[in-house]
Amino acid sequence: MVGGEAAAAVEELISGVRQAADFAEQFRSYSESEKQWKARMEFILRHLPDYRDPPDGGGRLDQLLSLSMVWANHLFLGCSYNKGLLDKVMEMADGIEVEDLPQFTTRSELMKKHQS
Repeated sequence: MVGGEAAAAVEELISGVRQAADFAEQFRSYSESEKQWKARMEFILRHLPDYRDPPDGGGRLDQLLSLSMVWANHLFLGCSYNKGLLDKVMEMADGIEVEDLPQFTTRSELMKKHQS
């Protein structure tokens, strides 16, 4: 009987993951590649339990979506933000594996090359 209970628990877990992924899908931007979306969705799903909106509102989900965009924009587009914000999103994303990230040269790096 234990095997049946374990199988039911696994099925319930899988169902919950599917529901969370279906919920997150509504936040995908039409311009995101599959690779970008998978990474950002992982970021969202990882933190969704901590950012659920309270019954009286509060915009916690909006905050999570904004943080996910900051992280994705920094990684995939090379956007820069203040150090505190970048530190926060990079800590939140710790352990999320993204392969073949583009390499960007910052304005400061370009200026240093021109001065040399």
